[in-house]
Amino acid sequence: MKTKHFIIAALFGLAAVSPALAQEAAATNSKVLVELDNPLKFTDVRDAYLPSDKGQIANAEMVRDYIVQKASEYVPDSYKLDVKITNIDMAGDFEPWGKADADDVRIIKDIYPPRIDLSFKLVDSAGNVVKEGTRELRDLNFLMKIDIRRSDPLRHEKALIDDWIKKDFKPAKAG
Repeated sequence: MKTKHFIIAALFGLAAVSPALAQEAAATNSKVLVELDNPLKFTDVRDAYLPSDKGQIANAEMVRDYIVQKASEYVPDSYKLDVKITNIDMAGDFEPWGKADADDVRIIKDIYPPRIDLSFKLVDSAGNVVKEGTRELRDLNFLMKIDIRRSDPLRHEKALIDDWIKKDFKPAKAG
């Protein structure tokens, strides 16, 4: 009887851990590794006017996960891309003079453009550095673009990432 309870408890434990493991696996994709350099010190990854550490880290991790996903489409299987995000300033800001019950509403204006600072290194299968550098991703015209991800709170940051990856990398050829 105790064995049955142990197995059930173990299954529930695995079910709780599985999403975390899947997220960690996505962040450490075999082709793309993205490191967040002290996300609590980033300029603005806040989740509210008075942010929580958990919310800030979650926003930074969503940016990280998107880079992993998007870059995986461009990096050949035999290559490895290492990215280090050193700063994120999300589009918009939380304005203190808004309504008292709207402290978790990010106001998007052209005076608050998205910014992402990162460094990267692309290495081939022989260990040779193919491309490396630092990038300060900016788009002052971010509100002038048409984006189908209208309900995505990170659509402006994702557009920056899309532009960077398309500019610096060629799509991986289907095997």
